[in-house]
Amino acid sequence: MSAVSFFEAYDIFLLTLNLKQIQADLGIDEGSLGLLGSVIRSGALLTLLIVPFADRYGRRRVLLFTIVGYTLATASTAFAPNVESFVVLQFIARMFAIAEAVLATVVIVEEFPPENRGWGIGAAAAIQACGSGFAALMFGFVDLLPYGWRALYLVGVIPLFFIAYWRRALPETEVFTQLEVSRAQLLVPVPLFSNVWRAAREYPRVFMMLAGTLFFFSVAGNSAVFFAPKYLQDVHGWLPAQVATLTFIGGAFAVIGNPLSGWLSDRFGRRPTGTLFSLGFGSAMIAFYSVGGLFVPMLWIVYLFFAMGSSVTLTTYSVELFPTSMRSSASGATNLVAVVGAIVGLLGVSALFGFAGSNWNAILIIAGFSLFVPPAIYCLFPETARRSLDDIAPEMDAGKKRDQ
Repeated sequence: MSAVSFFEAYDIFLLTLNLKQIQADLGIDEGSLGLLGSVIRSGALLTLLIVPFADRYGRRRVLLFTIVGYTLATASTAFAPNVESFVVLQFIARMFAIAEAVLATVVIVEEFPPENRGWGIGAAAAIQACGSGFAALMFGFVDLLPYGWRALYLVGVIPLFFIAYWRRALPETEVFTQLEVSRAQLLVPVPLFSNVWRAAREYPRVFMMLAGTLFFFSVAGNSAVFFAPKYLQDVHGWLPAQVATLTFIGGAFAVIGNPLSGWLSDRFGRRPTGTLFSLGFGSAMIAFYSVGGLFVPMLWIVYLFFAMGSSVTLTTYSVELFPTSMRSSASGATNLVAVVGAIVGLLGVSALFGFAGSNWNAILIIAGFSLFVPPAIYCLFPETARRSLDDIAPEMDAGKKRDQ
């Protein structure tokens, strides 16, 4: 599972790191970068066509399918002859990669004991972040490698060589196996995609609470991360090797935010931990795009630290708050809203480009949405630390509704 998350993060982070090089190679206008990023990220919207299968056929089988999908699409990106084919291939890669991330989180939540679920997700996120660090390390050689940024995408084919082993070694989760036993007694199976609507209908408050918070978190954060390497190169004159060094070394410090946030949320609660980290996330992001000089690398590390920690808490919530029968579908649905937020944020950068005078000023305006996240977590979210999944979100009888 850790190896899967490692390469999934590697694949996704390549676009952010190589944005300047891809722009030059494929002839993309400066004002269109936000639009390009939003179209590629919208591939994650189709994740909802994949994850419901995990609630019907099992986490293991669908997880392996997503690994094959994003691996092939990423490797094929290396041969994209123009911007149109590049966008299509990355659109497909993003669809499978986000589906894999959702299902990997579901597996961790279902397999870890209640007192360690937060830490488990944090540890997995830390290993995932190492994939981003590996991408940063490889990016340092982008000007030396034959075919430049294209060679980096070819590395994404590596997980395909492990599929045969994972197919034998990866077990099904125990809670899903138990659910299958109870389902065997039903004469009429639940419609495949009905769990998406059940999540919104039977858990309306939880669904809206998660969706709204994830939307604002994504609107603010995704555009900041997407443009950061280009910002350092264009505004502060950094070389690709310097960006790679900061991302790799700085990320090594920032990645501590993943397991630390998970551990703190297990020990002191999800709500206070999520509130603290999301407050640091917004503050550091605004400061990074406002302050220059020696503070820039320090602020980037601080931003990554709090962004990673905030994501761990929100990801944990998105899986814990729904029952086993709809957990993958519901998590995919709330993730869809987060993707919409990311798309809106990137489109907002392009839309505000003329008014703000630069992408960087536009990002600062959009960063204001991050201020909604801390009070939302503190005031609206329930405390789920150290509680069993059945206690948090028990299975309900057909036709019975619940509003948490």
